[in-house]
Amino acid sequence: MTDIETKNFFTDPEFVGDPNPYYDAMRASCPVKREPHMNVMMVTGYEEAIQVLSDEKSYSSCISVTGPFSGFPLPAESDDISDLIEEHRPSLPMNDQLPTMDPPQHADHRGLLMRLITPKRLKENEEFIYRLADKLLDNILAKGEGDYISEFAGPFAMLVIADLLGVPESDHAEFIAGLNLATEGGFSLGSTEGETLKLNPLEFLYKKFGEYIEDRRANPTDDVLTGLATATFPDGTLPPVDDVLRIAANVFSAGQETTVRLLSSALRIITENPEIQQALRDDPDKIPNFIEEALRMESPIKGDFRLSKTPTEVGGVDVPAGTILMLLNGAANRDSRQFSDPEEFDLERRNARTHIAFGRGVHACPGAPLARTEGRVGLQRLLERTTNIALSEEVHGPEGDRKFDYLPTFILRGLLNLNLEYTVADGDNKGTVAEGDAK
Repeated sequence: MTDIETKNFFTDPEFVGDPNPYYDAMRASCPVKREPHMNVMMVTGYEEAIQVLSDEKSYSSCISVTGPFSGFPLPAESDDISDLIEEHRPSLPMNDQLPTMDPPQHADHRGLLMRLITPKRLKENEEFIYRLADKLLDNILAKGEGDYISEFAGPFAMLVIADLLGVPESDHAEFIAGLNLATEGGFSLGSTEGETLKLNPLEFLYKKFGEYIEDRRANPTDDVLTGLATATFPDGTLPPVDDVLRIAANVFSAGQETTVRLLSSALRIITENPEIQQALRDDPDKIPNFIEEALRMESPIKGDFRLSKTPTEVGGVDVPAGTILMLLNGAANRDSRQFSDPEEFDLERRNARTHIAFGRGVHACPGAPLARTEGRVGLQRLLERTTNIALSEEVHGPEGDRKFDYLPTFILRGLLNLNLEYTVADGDNKGTVAEGDAK
């Protein structure tokens, strides 16, 4: 075992800024290997990760967002812990959210969500995305510099998902204030401090969407929230209000988080690689593949967890029932068995989209099409309205000695801030993109 493998991935701050040396060491040793601190089986290989992610019969998602900090009482020895999982599920953190549900409950609730994310609704939402991008860019380009995450990516992602869900524009300011307060109150998903996540960290969203759903059921109108409130399970039954508000809260919180991390990572890449920035300016049709390669290189999710229900085997390694596995998306996306020269950013990479940044199997991110659209539109309009985008040396330091701060979590991978300087294009067509250009 190398020195780096002996370190605690879940608490060592060294891996907050750059987890890749740990990924590389673990994958080189064995793509499925138990780490010594939390007794978690780390899955760093691409094929091995897909095997587990695609097998919901052998693995439970009940601890997907908490892993070893869930409080689940792992058995000493057992051939099947399915009954034990169901016994303790109600006490597990975020047990009422889609990522922790198993079939058939997961399929029923995901079905409600997919009533919202339809091609028609996404197309309608895309027109709003273009208008919103330009509105926010008007402000940041007028300043010429600033924190891209707080001034563009954050509000952009939040308001896009609010529009998709039909949140009234008059309530947008309340959502911004409420979510900021929730974050300051200690939302610690995957904290490197080793904290146990509180049971319901999304109370604000639960309250707001509960009010919307009850109102639309009593007073239906021709809007998205009414469609959400009246959607039924596959058997035709109307879900309890609590079930529907949880779906909406999950979409709202998870959807914007993914987009913020995608956009900020993408902007760091193009500011540190002027040749890539110029290539995208010269040929905007390269933007979609750029986004896929950015997702491969900098997955917004470092990984999530599964709990083996029965004895299994992954990558030739025996996995006893009751084993916690961490599927490290970021590691699998740099597996040389799947991606040639995986440490190189290749704008032309043909299989870039086979990455698993959005997961795989029944729990694959349902909002992936929306995140891709937000990334494409956000980058397209920024590049069209500028001639150069550069990192602020005052904040991040000079080339060769950059400094970046990342979320202190072992689950999420994202910058805390990204300060940029913009050179605005002559005759900038500020906020004038037509609906016909939203394509």
